[in-house]
Amino acid sequence: MSDRRPPPLQIGDLVAPLPVIQGGMGVGVSLSGLASAVANEGGIGVIASAGIGMLEADLYAHFLEANIRALRGEVRRAKELSQGILGVNIMVALSNFGDLVKTALEEGIDIIFSGAGLPLDLPRYLTGTGRTKLVPIVSSGRAARIIAKRWTERYAYLPDAIVVEGPLAGGHLGFKPEQIGDPAYALERLVAEVLAELKPFEAKHQKAIPVIAAGGIYTGADILRFLQLGAAGVQMATRFVTTHECDASLAFKEAYIRAKPEDIMIIKSPVGMPGRAIRNQFIDDINNGKKVPIQCPYHCIITCDYINSPYCIALALINAQRGDLKRGFAFAGENAYRATEIVSVKELIGALLEEYAEAAA
Repeated sequence: MSDRRPPPLQIGDLVAPLPVIQGGMGVGVSLSGLASAVANEGGIGVIASAGIGMLEADLYAHFLEANIRALRGEVRRAKELSQGILGVNIMVALSNFGDLVKTALEEGIDIIFSGAGLPLDLPRYLTGTGRTKLVPIVSSGRAARIIAKRWTERYAYLPDAIVVEGPLAGGHLGFKPEQIGDPAYALERLVAEVLAELKPFEAKHQKAIPVIAAGGIYTGADILRFLQLGAAGVQMATRFVTTHECDASLAFKEAYIRAKPEDIMIIKSPVGMPGRAIRNQFIDDINNGKKVPIQCPYHCIITCDYINSPYCIALALINAQRGDLKRGFAFAGENAYRATEIVSVKELIGALLEEYAEAAA
């Protein structure tokens, strides 16, 4: 790949000039502000639907309606701000998964990204009229095969692309704690596995399934490396946090800038999965057995042990998004400590392209 600029990312009839998807970050970290800015620079901007209703005043009284209203509003706002490609990330583990999928489809979103569980029945929500692309997020070749098999057999539908997320990602991880540092689960290996598993489906249906690498990708050199390994594009989240357009508070962004390598840690989340976050007093208190009294007003994540949990993950994340890091914490990728300043999305994309060109030279 001698070209000094990365090739575009094609997902069906959608073509992103920049093969970069901005990863969906909940709660409230990637909304219309960040997603539209990334789409305007030629990447794919993604609104995170997890906990999106927490931005609404009536969430406790009207959980479902608040989430649907908030998602609808953010998609419409992003479309007003950008003519580029926009996606929504909808976690399978959400108790209102189906309602959010229907809402995204009604609003004509370009792409639905779906992980945190296997989205085995996602195509059943398609009505046949829309052009929304369906892109599962997986953490293994096996998961990619299971989804492709189920979708083709039951719905005669091939995934439009697949994101494979490795163990260096921020937030909840689809790995057991002992797998996170194991070289056998390195993203390079996972990408090769997923590519191999999808080959028979591509051959049989005469259709390409672009594979997008995610988790720990931070520089333009990283983008080049994964494109050379056969990925069609990359998904990046952590590096977009420290942009002016990111929808989180300034205090949230500054937590990234202040973080040292040893502050990036794996925590045990109430939802039953390990998560990567920036260590702070809140996390230390939980680890030291200090229970924060909670009343779960809604069971937002199917797998959450909300009865025995020492804290509410959704509340902790929205508190952090709003800048209250005494009552919450910031999820972050392995490379979060590398952030040194807050820049515009335009400047960040420019830096990524420069880094890519240098690596490709």
